[in-house]
Amino acid sequence: MEKPRRFAMIRDFHLADWFTMGNAFSGMITIFLSMAYLQEQDVRFLYFAAAFTPLALIFDIFDGRIARWRQQSSAMGRELDSLADVISFGVAPATFAYACGMQGLWDMAVLVAFVGCGVSRLARYNITAESMSDTAGKVKYFEGTPIPTSTILVAVMVIAIVMGDIGEQLWFGTYQIGPARFHPLVLMYALSGSLMISTVKIPKL
Repeated sequence: MEKPRRFAMIRDFHLADWFTMGNAFSGMITIFLSMAYLQEQDVRFLYFAAAFTPLALIFDIFDGRIARWRQQSSAMGRELDSLADVISFGVAPATFAYACGMQGLWDMAVLVAFVGCGVSRLARYNITAESMSDTAGKVKYFEGTPIPTSTILVAVMVIAIVMGDIGEQLWFGTYQIGPARFHPLVLMYALSGSLMISTVKIPKL
């Protein structure tokens, strides 16, 4: 009887899978640093948090290219990629927005919906990727904007941080709607989420 290998799953990871894990790790660091800002109120935490979002994007770009280069794509790799993207381009940008001041009840509702849209978009991609692929197995287009486009949202928030317009100074002000506060700036997350679950077709480069 063959003796089970220790850590067999990890040992079977391909190089591309480790890049995917780098994506997930970067997203988690963004989340932790955003929470550190809320605790310490040191704006440097926000800058460091934001810096890990483009790093996650770099990992996300290269994991697919490495998998194709080494011809080592797998079902495990595809699932890892989607799960990592949920963390880095769904939960992390939403947490970053909360740390920057979108903390009203209506803001949180929008941010939760944004994450839900990202999860839904990835689920749809996973079940339709095969039908959208060409003869070489490469997906020809995206249906709905890819979830990594949320990197743009983080970039917008970085501009606000540089200008000192976070917290109570968020652009477009604060409104009291019923029992809770609402920051109109959070609508850019609503727009991003809506585009993710739309049926617009975007050619994949």
